[in-house]
Amino acid sequence: MEPTLEPLLFADRPHWADVIPQAQYEDGDPVAPIFYTEEYKDATDYFRGIVKIGEQSQRVLELTESIIRQNPAHYTAWQYRYETLLAINAPLDVELRLMDELAIKFMKTYQVWHHRQLLVVLTRKPQAELAFITRALSGEDQKNYHTWSYRQWLLSYFNDEEELWSGELDFVDEMLTRDVRNNSAWHHRFFVVWASGVREGEEDRERIVRRELIYVKQNISFAPNNFAAWNYLRGMLTHLKMPFSTVIDFVKLYTVPFDPSRTDIVDLENPPPSKQAHLPCVHAIEFLADIHEREGGQSGIEQAVELWRQLVKEDTMRKP
Repeated sequence: MEPTLEPLLFADRPHWADVIPQAQYEDGDPVAPIFYTEEYKDATDYFRGIVKIGEQSQRVLELTESIIRQNPAHYTAWQYRYETLLAINAPLDVELRLMDELAIKFMKTYQVWHHRQLLVVLTRKPQAELAFITRALSGEDQKNYHTWSYRQWLLSYFNDEEELWSGELDFVDEMLTRDVRNNSAWHHRFFVVWASGVREGEEDRERIVRRELIYVKQNISFAPNNFAAWNYLRGMLTHLKMPFSTVIDFVKLYTVPFDPSRTDIVDLENPPPSKQAHLPCVHAIEFLADIHEREGGQSGIEQAVELWRQLVKEDTMRKP
């Protein structure tokens, strides 16, 4: 005997017969009416009925889940669901398992991540949550803004738990190894290394500066036209209040066409561009122009202007 399926509409479910659905108010002749599906209109009508009487129960979780699956950005349904979870003392680990599914399915929706945040504040299990985020970012959308932002929130909120931070740099390395152009991963690296304070084992800042300079230069060498890496270099020097001219010898290597007669030299301080690189690199030209402009004086300004003119030719996006 096959199991009986729940009717699609709440209006057809016997255990909802005591709730009076409340239709959405609309002017008699709306200029731009919104055409909802029958299922969505039914669920939201019953939701308004529930909110009107202030009910918080297990079936409210059933109702709000239905609405969220149809419209994951329905922030009122999310908020009422959260309040109901607390009111009926629902097991939050069960809710988090449901959120594991919904966060992957609706990864680009802010509300699902905010709901997780509220739950984790109560469950206080950051290690498990960090592992989930890692799995989420291993899928197709490895640059998702909300997921990366949520990871940074988690680390910041549980800032004193050094164990939580211990593998973070390795995680970023892995993400950048997969895709060196992942601007979200570069942003997270800046957050971990520079913007979150000095972590355990990172006290020797001179060593960290050398390490990061070598790291970003090597990645630029591998993919010179990767704006994210150049932006990391800029951000790092700005954060440390180091003059851009600190890296002028490195930058110059990328502002000229590739020299086929060049002999390969291992130079960690100034690694040359790879043989497959498309040169000159517009990001390097812009960087060098900024260096000369910051120098000031007539000579510096003249060199900067010449580089800006070159940039117009090399970077078609800048052509008037």
